[in-house]
Amino acid sequence: MAPPNSPSRYAWFVVLLLWPVAALNYLDRQMLSTIRESIRMDIPGIASDQQFGTLMAVFMWVYALLSPLGGFVADKFNRRWMVIGSLFVWSAVTYLTGHMHTYNGMLICRALMGISEACYLPAALALITDFHPGGTQARAIGIHQTGIYAGLALGGVGGYIAQSSSWRNCFTWFGAAGVAYAVVLFLTLKDGGAHSKDTPKSHPGSITETLRALLKQPAFWLLVVYFTLPAIAGWMTKNWLPTFLADKFHLEQGPAGLSATGYIQIASFAGVLLAGVVADKWMGKTPKGRIFSSALGTLLLVPALLGLGFAPTLGAAIAFMIVFGIGWGFFDCNNMPILCQVVRPEHRATGYGFMNMVSISVGAVATVVLGWMRDHGIQLSAAFVFAAFLSLIAAAIVVRIKPQNQPSN
Repeated sequence: MAPPNSPSRYAWFVVLLLWPVAALNYLDRQMLSTIRESIRMDIPGIASDQQFGTLMAVFMWVYALLSPLGGFVADKFNRRWMVIGSLFVWSAVTYLTGHMHTYNGMLICRALMGISEACYLPAALALITDFHPGGTQARAIGIHQTGIYAGLALGGVGGYIAQSSSWRNCFTWFGAAGVAYAVVLFLTLKDGGAHSKDTPKSHPGSITETLRALLKQPAFWLLVVYFTLPAIAGWMTKNWLPTFLADKFHLEQGPAGLSATGYIQIASFAGVLLAGVVADKWMGKTPKGRIFSSALGTLLLVPALLGLGFAPTLGAAIAFMIVFGIGWGFFDCNNMPILCQVVRPEHRATGYGFMNMVSISVGAVATVVLGWMRDHGIQLSAAFVFAAFLSLIAAAIVVRIKPQNQPSN
C-alpha cells in the first residue's frame, strides 16, 4: 500500500508525457548553434559572428521578456493548455524556420519561437509540482529535466544532418514531429489543479499583485540572483561551445556540435537523476536539503569551467565537460523545488517565469558579447574564467536562502 502522500500513477505519467516536450523544446532551439556553418553559407545576409550571436540572442530576449507573463497566465488560468498550445506554436515556427531564406526571416522566426517557448517551462514545472507536492518533487523535476538534456544532445545531430542532406531538413522534420505530439498531449494530458492538496482554491490576483507578492520576499531575490549567475555558463556552453571546440581542436561542424552537446548532456542526464534522489533524501534531514544539493552542483561548475577554458587536448576538454554536466544536473533539478519552498503555490509559474526573464536576459547579452569577442580576436577562454567566478559567488548565495514553505514528505 502506498504511503498517504505518495503521488498517483498518473502523476508519474504526467512526467512521462512531458519528457518528449522538454526534449523537443531544447532540440529545436539548440540546432541553430550546431549548424552555424551551414546556415551562414546558405544565407549570405548573416555577415558576421556578432550577427549570428544576435540571431541566437533575439530568441532569448523575447523568451526572457515574456516568461513572467507566460507563467502568470499559467497560474491564473490553465497550465495544461499553456503546455499544449506552446508546443504546437513553437513546433510550427520550427517548421517554418527551415523555409526561411533571409536573415530578417530567420530573426522573425526566432522571435516567434521565443514567444511560444516562454509559455512552456514555467507552466510545465508548475504542473509537475501540482502532481508531486511532497517528497518526490526533486525526482519528478529531475526526470523531466533529463528530457531537456536529451534534446540538447540530439541538437548536436543537426550538424550531421546538415552535412548529409540540408540544414533545412533539421527544422522541417523536428517541427512536424512537435505539431503531431501536441495532438497526443491534447488527448492524454490533464490539469493538475484538482490533484494537489497544495494547490490553492483561489486564483492569483493581477500580474502586478502577483509580482509584488514575489518581489517583497528577500529569499526570492536571492534565488533570482542564484538562478542567473550559473546560467551564464549554461548559455555559453549551449550557444558557443560547438564553435569553441571547432576552433581550439580543429574539428568539423558535425563532430564539434555532437561533442559540445553530447558529453555535457549525457553527464547532466546522470547528474540530474542522482541529484533528485540526493536532494529528496537530504530533505529528510534538513529543510535546506535541496539548497545544499544545488550548491554542491554549482561548486562543481567552477573547476569544470576553468579546465574547459584551458584544456590542452580534446580528451581533457571532454573530462571537464562531464564534470560540468554532473554539476549542472544538481543545479538544474533543484531550482523549482527551492522556489516551492520560497513562494506560494499560486505564484510558482510566475515566479519561475520571472527567474527566466532575468537569467535569459543576462545570457542573451553574454551571447552577443561572445560573438563580438570572436570578431575581435579575443580568446573565449577568458569568458570561461569569468563564468567560473560567477558560479563560485552563486554557491555562496544559495546557502543563505531560508525555506519558508515546507513540502510534505
